[in-house]
Amino acid sequence: MLMVLSLTASALACWLVLRALIPQLRRRLLDQPNARSSHRQPTPRGGGVAFVLVAVVASLIALGSGERSATATLPLLALPLALVGFLDDRQNLPASWRYGVQLGTALVLVLLSPLPWPWLELPLLLITATAVINFTNFMDGLDGLVSGCMAVTLSALAFKLSAPLLLWALVGALLGFLLWNWSTAKVFMGDVGSTFLGAVFAGLVLQAPSWPEALELLLVATPLLADACLCVPRRLLARQPVFQAHRLHLFQRLHQAGWSHAQVASLYVAATATSAVALLWGGWQAVLTPAAVELLVGVWLDQRVAVPFATALAGTDAC
Repeated sequence: MLMVLSLTASALACWLVLRALIPQLRRRLLDQPNARSSHRQPTPRGGGVAFVLVAVVASLIALGSGERSATATLPLLALPLALVGFLDDRQNLPASWRYGVQLGTALVLVLLSPLPWPWLELPLLLITATAVINFTNFMDGLDGLVSGCMAVTLSALAFKLSAPLLLWALVGALLGFLLWNWSTAKVFMGDVGSTFLGAVFAGLVLQAPSWPEALELLLVATPLLADACLCVPRRLLARQPVFQAHRLHLFQRLHQAGWSHAQVASLYVAATATSAVALLWGGWQAVLTPAAVELLVGVWLDQRVAVPFATALAGTDAC
């Protein structure tokens, strides 16, 4: 009952905040479409401020009521990333500044993790955590894609980790945001929202009691993370700057092939939901099967349905 109340109240709060905020964002943070955009109408960005605000308030309430779990602090730990993301949405901060804050956040998340790890593995864990943050950010390119997938992912992790109600508040806030973000989107979350979600997700994975359980939590987000993870090496081989905007992800090339925003987002959300069900039904072995199938389907879509990578690359270089 409390979970339902938390979901409902936070969804309503986020929806109302955005209703008041969108006119301000339209005046100050309007995203004008360009050759690399997947949208055609000027749309305000920075709407992630709404669910960040709801999650931070929920975290403060949880801490004030005596909750002392590391999970309860995750929205607060991810807040510096949200602030830097908001500034980046406004004036494009240097990548070194953004990555420095990501490294600092990742270090805190790793140090708070109950997982056993030798100090020699610290660099690898930091790279992995910052990769999750950046991959989540990279995938925020179509209406409802990241918000829908993350709402499903965080719901599964909340059940699996028996997380406090504040995590359900974030899920509810994402659902409230999704009402504005689903195609045709009235607002984008921007870096303020996507990096925040990536950090909270990475922090939850690091709160798993064992490495196999951490792996199964991570695999729930296979549709999002695998797309980004496979695209980055292809871009590096093509000698493209990794942090430069582009239209080379599978989700973008499916859209270029004629799929609507809603069709692409629905496919990714449905695949994430399949992995989430597998997580709740079994252990990491159960999640491996849908993750492997999703990878195979992704390769088939890449080769048979989406605009070819080379064609999209030529279009990007011509922009």
